[in-house]
Amino acid sequence: MADTRQAHGEQATDAGVRLENRGGWFAPFLAWFEGRVQPFPPEAPEQPSPSLLPFLWHYSRPVAPWLLLMSALTVAVSVLEVMLFGFLGNLIDWLGERDPSSVFSEDTSLLLWMGFVILVLLPLTVFLQSTVLHQTILGNFVMTIRWKAHRWMLGQSYGFYQDEFAGRVATRVMQTSLAARDVIMKVLDVLVYVGVYFLGSLILVASFSPWMAAPFLLWLGGYVVILRYFMPQLKALSRKQADARSVMTGRVVDSYTNIMTVKLFAHAGHEAGYARESMDGFLKTVYPQMRLVTLLQSSLSLINGALLFAVGAMGLLLWSKGAVGVGAVAVGVGLVLRLQGIAHWIMWELSGLFESVGVVYDGMGMLSKSRAVQDRPDAMPLAVPRGEISFESVSFDYGRRPRGIATADEQGSSAGAVEDLGDEHESLRSAVIKDLSLLIKGGEKVGLVGRSGAGKTTLTNLILRLYDVESGVVSIDGQNVADVTQESLRRHVGVVTQDSSLLHRSVRDNIAYGRRDATEEDIIAAARRANAFDFIQDLEDPEGRRGFDAHVGERGVKLSGGQRQRISIARMFLKDAPILVLDEATSALDSEVEAAIQENLDALMHGKTVIAIAHRLSTIAAMDRLIVMDAGAIVEEGTHATLSQGNGLYAELWARQSGGFLDVPENANQSALI
Repeated sequence: MADTRQAHGEQATDAGVRLENRGGWFAPFLAWFEGRVQPFPPEAPEQPSPSLLPFLWHYSRPVAPWLLLMSALTVAVSVLEVMLFGFLGNLIDWLGERDPSSVFSEDTSLLLWMGFVILVLLPLTVFLQSTVLHQTILGNFVMTIRWKAHRWMLGQSYGFYQDEFAGRVATRVMQTSLAARDVIMKVLDVLVYVGVYFLGSLILVASFSPWMAAPFLLWLGGYVVILRYFMPQLKALSRKQADARSVMTGRVVDSYTNIMTVKLFAHAGHEAGYARESMDGFLKTVYPQMRLVTLLQSSLSLINGALLFAVGAMGLLLWSKGAVGVGAVAVGVGLVLRLQGIAHWIMWELSGLFESVGVVYDGMGMLSKSRAVQDRPDAMPLAVPRGEISFESVSFDYGRRPRGIATADEQGSSAGAVEDLGDEHESLRSAVIKDLSLLIKGGEKVGLVGRSGAGKTTLTNLILRLYDVESGVVSIDGQNVADVTQESLRRHVGVVTQDSSLLHRSVRDNIAYGRRDATEEDIIAAARRANAFDFIQDLEDPEGRRGFDAHVGERGVKLSGGQRQRISIARMFLKDAPILVLDEATSALDSEVEAAIQENLDALMHGKTVIAIAHRLSTIAAMDRLIVMDAGAIVEEGTHATLSQGNGLYAELWARQSGGFLDVPENANQSALI
């Protein structure tokens, strides 16, 4: 297996070398420009501003010097191109006025200068501008935005992802980064080029005759009027279209993500209709947009035709009176023809600019959100010498704010739905923790028992600081979990849940997630201890990768529930954290497999502080102590022997077991017990 991994690595390296060598002997020069901007800045990400300009500056600050250089080179290209039109006018005048034999002797310096501009200066300036644009900025800039935004979103709280859904967040990170780059590039490159080009053209034509500049000024006024009329409408439609596209994408992806449900209920026709409804809504934003585009192009064609006629007529009139030469008329007409193409180009660029601004506004609301759970400035790493957990007068109720699940329309792309760390979606919970105090000694094995919604999983989430308590203190070995870094806290707590989703990577990567520096031997040993080694050997994915190299699919969909659970348990064996949370850790295993790994689970729990939640009370009956919860409070605690013989809630739940599972009475209001 190690040889296989090495072979894959060598193939990837060879491919990388081939790509890096693109550009031939000139590649090192281009590579130098590519290295001027760090695409993955190591600094901790900061919260961006929710206002447009500060938001754009937040991400463009590292690239600002190169953006200014690119803009300066763009100005130079514009000026040089206008100069060529001036030279063209002089050349035409020479052809009509001078003796051919004296042209080279009388205007040698000017001809040499223009030859240098055409053959050397302009190509060199274009090359440098293109190099800065393509090598230094375009790729690195957008990756810098994605990197910063991704790192900021990784630090968002667990509650944030329950409200937003992973696919929607990913879409915003990817689309907003491209849109933010496009906004800045269009302003500093396209608009600067056009602005300088038009101003240079105006000055050049005015140098021949102020009267020839008049049609250009009138055209500019008409162009501005057209912009002011059409652009706001296109901007508004672009934002509506972005929303409609998000709804359409969300509905389509939602169907794909839940394809098993669609097939089980034979609702392919319903899903097609559901998607068509959103597609029709999208088309209703496209049609008015295309109508505006038709009117816009027709208006541009009208004023461009008027400009060409006016400049041609004015040039001929002035030439007939001897006020300007033939070259001036030729330059004026040539500039008009050039501006006609630029006018259409800039209109589309402005339309794209407004669309990009709309996408940035759409993404800013999410990407600039503050983090609900943050490390304090003076947070220290957690030290766990004993593993004692203490709850002191803890109360928690999710902030008493509405937490409804987003609809498919609101989700955008819902691929990669949030992994549920509890019995049901946290946003549907009505249970709260009410002034709860509890001490779990280091090395103690504790079972949490209670009906659904009693607050058991919430309690473990507070230990992990997936949420901040609203009053009271949760501490580990005397250290308030709010005072230590989140990463160090979670490194010391191992969690196996009832629905352990896996990353869409190899089996090896998923097991090694428990400890990134694990050796191949460590990974294999953990797989054996979790009774997973044998089935892993038989795995093969569609790409032909086998065993530990096989990829498991999105959220581990290619594996059975029991296989996913055993890989998750192997991951915990490898992590070997001093505190262990088992939330229905063996719920997806059949009895034979559960019995096979139970001994190894006992070994995993040895010397650790363990908190276990289970449907089957028999699986936690041997715990040192059982904590019975109801409606967010502790109602009973003791050993199984004591509690099962009493008259409390635990005895009632135990009596209702059938085959090791809790059996809910018909008149009970609660949902399935946990």
